[in-house]
Amino acid sequence: MEPTARETDGRSSAAAGGEPGDAPPAAIRLEDVRRGFRSAGRTVQALAGITANALRGQVTGLVGPDGAGKTTLMRLIAGLLRPDSGRIEALGFDVARDPLDVQARLGYMPQRFGLYEDLTVRENLDLYADLQGVMPERRAPRYADLMHMTGLGPFTARMAGRLSGGMKQKLGLACTLLNPPQLLLLDEPTVGVDPVSRRELWQIIEHLMRETDTAVLFSTAYLDEAERCDQVWLLHEGQLLGSGAPSDFSAEMAGRSFYAVATGGRRALQARLAQTAGVIDAVIQGGHVRVVMAAGAPPEAKMLPDFPDLVLTPTAPRFEDSFVARLGGGRHEAVAAGSRAHSEAGAPALASGDRAAAAGPVITVRQVTRRFGDFTAVDNVSFEVRRGEIFGLLGANGAGKTTTFRMLCGLLPPTQGALEVAGFDLRTAAAIARRRIGYMSQRFSLYGDLTVRQNLNFFSSVYRLTGAHQRARLAWAGEEFALGPMLEAKAGELPLGFKQRLALACALMHDPAILFLDEPTSGVDPLARREFWRRINALAGRGVTVLVTTHFLEEAEYCDRLLIMAQGRVLNEGTPDAIKAAARRPDRPDPTMEEAFIAAIEAAAVPEAA
Repeated sequence: MEPTARETDGRSSAAAGGEPGDAPPAAIRLEDVRRGFRSAGRTVQALAGITANALRGQVTGLVGPDGAGKTTLMRLIAGLLRPDSGRIEALGFDVARDPLDVQARLGYMPQRFGLYEDLTVRENLDLYADLQGVMPERRAPRYADLMHMTGLGPFTARMAGRLSGGMKQKLGLACTLLNPPQLLLLDEPTVGVDPVSRRELWQIIEHLMRETDTAVLFSTAYLDEAERCDQVWLLHEGQLLGSGAPSDFSAEMAGRSFYAVATGGRRALQARLAQTAGVIDAVIQGGHVRVVMAAGAPPEAKMLPDFPDLVLTPTAPRFEDSFVARLGGGRHEAVAAGSRAHSEAGAPALASGDRAAAAGPVITVRQVTRRFGDFTAVDNVSFEVRRGEIFGLLGANGAGKTTTFRMLCGLLPPTQGALEVAGFDLRTAAAIARRRIGYMSQRFSLYGDLTVRQNLNFFSSVYRLTGAHQRARLAWAGEEFALGPMLEAKAGELPLGFKQRLALACALMHDPAILFLDEPTSGVDPLARREFWRRINALAGRGVTVLVTTHFLEEAEYCDRLLIMAQGRVLNEGTPDAIKAAARRPDRPDPTMEEAFIAAIEAAAVPEAA
């Protein structure tokens, strides 16, 4: 299904609150919906007067930065919370008055769907069928349809805990669809899954939309997914900033988007453009920088004397441009200034082993294999990473990326092969090498019951910081990451973007020469991701070596080189531009990084299928 093929002439007006005669009936009606919460002795307004409609037979995208109110709105529509004021109507029912009638007709998949990992796929289906009252005679044909739709048919006897991240999400969706819903609420179902699994989840939704007139409300952190929706609700700080077709959002940005190229390095150009008056967004894409202007003419070379050969070429606007513009472009200017000051502080001092490594590769992986019993997680992998390089590890869920990270951190020994980090052999000097490494894990791994201040104190002590040096680094973390107002808040109660900042601050507390980032921006909104990458680029600029995994393939454009893995093996290695060039075809002359990634995965799967 291509959403644009299902657009109606009156869709935008319906989304704004009206409903033309030829439009399908509304599945959701929101009228001045408000909801607040008490937190730390004050009232936080999660939703501040939301009015909007979502139509049957359409996918409505729900987007916005962390803390915008997306999950609260979904829980209100599902009847799990009550609004403070306003009216919510779902499928013709007043949700506040008739929540059970609504819940009998909707499917709701929250961010953390409750699969039972010690049960098989089939046993999870049976359990949720019992909970949803699916009659026994209806189960076999429904299971067969769902297993075919999700591709999980061959895995019904596998424990849910042994499924990949993408397969778990597909099983969660199957459990949600056991009773065919008239309204489907999906709260960021594609977070943390690889691009292949994301595509498969969308195929399931598109199949559902072809077969039924189900209304889907789809919350997402991926703005390219918003472009696949029929309409979009853009939330920020509890307010509806806009609603309508994605093309309407893009159209308002016409003439304001450009590709910039110049000698002197794309990273330096991106940093300079981000500080230029009138520029509201500057992100690296391959060999150039994509620039979005607030209004008016783009910057000229004379405005950037460091880049006298600057060339700007107009490019088509996209939904993400409007998202950034409506939210005011880059945020946390104090933090950005702190990052600039930090980037000017000079590279971290290198110990004797590090100085030896600086002359050659900082990270060396030679023919490394890691087995867990009969299962080979990493299979004869080799690569090198140079000082100051941002090196990306890409792969589907279960490709072996995290296992490779754990070996490089000295947390897991290889079954065979050799690993060196900062000039130290990890078989004989893992503890010494770890002192030069900062590690930010895939899941928030700090202590949720401790405050921000207590986490910073603890991790600085773990890294053996004491006295004036410790106090200086604690002050640096508070200023650099704008954590001052949050120091007494419990880490587990922070918004996701602040959790990410705290995790990165802890990883950098000892000023490491090497930084490992395992899917660091999973679930984080686009503005927080931009802020995060400003910091990473500044670190690389001062000589820190960065090894990163990510499922946001536009982020892979920030990397100097990439390595794509599948089933523990290396499929491809090279610069982002080289990897995209390898996927070029007559019908795909300018592939995106996601298209190049999927092409590499599919090409590797062909021999196995044969």
